[in-house]
Order: sequence, then structure tokens, then C-alpha cells
Amino acid sequence: MRTVEEQLEIVLAQVRQRPPITVPLDDAHGLTLASDAHAASAVPVFDNSAMDGFAVRWADVADATPQHPVTLRVVADIPAGSAIDPAIAPGEAARIMTGSPTPTDADAIVPFEDTAGGLADSLQTAVVQRAPRAQNAHIRRAGADISAGAVVLGAGTLLGPWQLAALASAGTSHVEVAPRPRVAIVSTGSELVAPGTPLQRGQIPESNGILLAGLAAEAGAAIVLRRVVDDEGDGPADAVAEARRLGADAIIFSGGVSAGAYEVVRQSLGDAMEFTKIAMQPGKPQGFGAAADGMLMFGLPGNPVSAAVSFEVFVRPALLRMQARSAIHRPRKHLAAGVDWRTPPARRQYLPAVIDRTDPARPVVRPATAGGSGSHLSVGLGAAEAYAIVPAETEQVSVGDLIEVMEL
Repeated sequence: MRTVEEQLEIVLAQVRQRPPITVPLDDAHGLTLASDAHAASAVPVFDNSAMDGFAVRWADVADATPQHPVTLRVVADIPAGSAIDPAIAPGEAARIMTGSPTPTDADAIVPFEDTAGGLADSLQTAVVQRAPRAQNAHIRRAGADISAGAVVLGAGTLLGPWQLAALASAGTSHVEVAPRPRVAIVSTGSELVAPGTPLQRGQIPESNGILLAGLAAEAGAAIVLRRVVDDEGDGPADAVAEARRLGADAIIFSGGVSAGAYEVVRQSLGDAMEFTKIAMQPGKPQGFGAAADGMLMFGLPGNPVSAAVSFEVFVRPALLRMQARSAIHRPRKHLAAGVDWRTPPARRQYLPAVIDRTDPARPVVRPATAGGSGSHLSVGLGAAEAYAIVPAETEQVSVGDLIEVMEL
């Protein structure tokens, strides 16, 4: 059997990246930076007040105490958005609001809380009772966060709300991003019917389509086709042709890739895909190929847990590589096993798991279902929040063993 790493290397070697596109920030959520994004303006743009209070000369108020307050004459009022830069002579102050430009002559801000009158008595005089801690206190200096032209976020960064806000605050309006991979999802099986359909003998609700479409979308893909094909005929080849017409970058089949009599993907696409066995459980049978135009063709096992694990191990990294994502694997950590469980011989186990945080100082990992690692236990996926990854040479997991865990 081929190792997981060997199969993944084969997959990633076939990944092609489409040319980047430029989009406004409002359209960039969930996309990946294709090049470094630079600040159009400094952050902060100008020196500004961090407090509501008075802009002062620090030397005027350095010795102020409640017993010996300092009274200053207020000569200006500076609300946020104001462009004025009033002169402040010794013994004078300007009332100022948070975010307002700091006058050139001021080198400290006294908050209202440190004056006798506060906001209620702030347009004529400022009676300072507590001195600022130092010169430049409560002043945000221009460029303290980032200077104009500096890199805000590097290529390969996934753009979420925080990242987009950071770019907007630096004056960036457009970014160069990788286009979303276009993905087709095809479930195979004559037994599959839409969820909610009255079931006849031998029929089951089709769930892999919604599973794989959701996983692909979470990996940044756009779903361009989703269909179910029977176990007889040339449905997979027809789906490939349709996916190609739609400009798909990848097509993902579930089912029809094993060694049975009705393995429709294998039978229909045997000349275009390689079918092999991988030393993993679940997910041993895998199919993969790349069309001449670069479209990737994934053949995943049909059992839901197998399909989910196979997507995580092989498809998700490929989709992220298409977007030039800086990290294509989820972070992993080690947790103690909370229960005993058996592992498959000579195959790496990917076990849907939950993390028991009853003791926050010592969380433990457990199987998500009482049935263990059965690849048909689709309901257990609803509870899973991680995969416990057990090496192929491990024969038995015992309570307290350190287990590698991939949180989802």
C-alpha cells in the first residue's frame, strides 16, 4: 500500500494555480492574498488623541496634584474629523476628543477624569489635578502601527474580517487574490435518494454531496456542479465533460472506486485516473488523476467517514495549494487518550473524535461515537470536532497515551 505522504505528493504535484485577480475589499472575504498587500497610508494617519480631554504642553502640568492643581485657558475645541491645528501657548489648552488630530504645540493629553470640572466645565478652563505620567502621554503617534508602503499582510494570507479591517485601516481598497477553485461534486450509487424521500428497500439518503460541497466551500472553493449518478452507465465521464464545460478546477467523486462489481468511477474513468490503496483507515481505496487541461479528478470512498477523512487528507490541501495558501495543513497538537480503543493493523488511523474538556487543565481525546472508527458511522461526524491520528505501527491506544490530534 502507498503511504499517505506518497499519495499527497502525487496529488500536489498536479496542482495548477490560475492567474490572480484584483477585487475590492468588500468582495475579498474568504479569498487568499496572491501578493503582499501594502499600506496606502500610515496607521495612525496622523498624531491623535487616545483620550477625551485636553491637549496641553506637558511642562505646564507636570507638577499638577489635587492639592496644587494647574489651571489652563481653553483656546480651542477639536472634535474628531476636525482639520484645525490651533496654536497653544504656555498656560493654554485645547479641548480634544478621542481620535482627533493632536495640535502641533501639544505634547500630552490630560483626560477629563484628571481634571476638576471634567467634560461639564471644559470650554473655558481646564483645572488639571493629576499630571500625565510622562511627556507624549495619551498621544497616538502617526505610523506607530505601520508606515505607508509597508507590508500589511503577506501573500498566502486568508482574508477574514480581521484581515480585511486591517487592510481597510491602512487605506487599501483593492487586493490581488487567488480566484476561488471551481469544484464539481459527484456522488455515485444507485441506492442514493434525496434526504426526506420515502425509502424503499435498499435505498439510503444521499449525504456525501452536502458533506463534500460544504467541506470544499470551507476550503475556499466555489461549487459549480453537484449531482448523483447511478452505478451503471457512463455517468462519471459525462460529469467530467460537464465539469470541464463549467471550467472546473477539480471534480470530486464519492463511491465507485473500490474493487466491487459496480465501481462506476473506476469503470468509467479507468483510463483517466489511477486507483490505488493507501495505508490509512478509513480511506484505503483512492482514485486520482489530472486531465490535460489541469482539472484534478479525485475518487474518494463512498462511506461518509471515509469520504470526509479522504477530503481532509488529500483534497483540502490541493484546494489550498491552488490558492497559494501559506499553510495547507491544519495545526496539530498532542492530547492524552481518554479511553482505550483498537487500531487497524499496518494503517494510519484517522478517528473522528471529541475533546473532553471536563478538566480544562488536562483535556483528553475520545472517539466521537461508541462504534469507534466504522466508516459508515455518519451520524458520529455530527459530534466530531477533531481527528485523532494514530500511527500505522500502533496496535492499541490506551488511556493516557499521547495522541496526535487535528482540530477541525
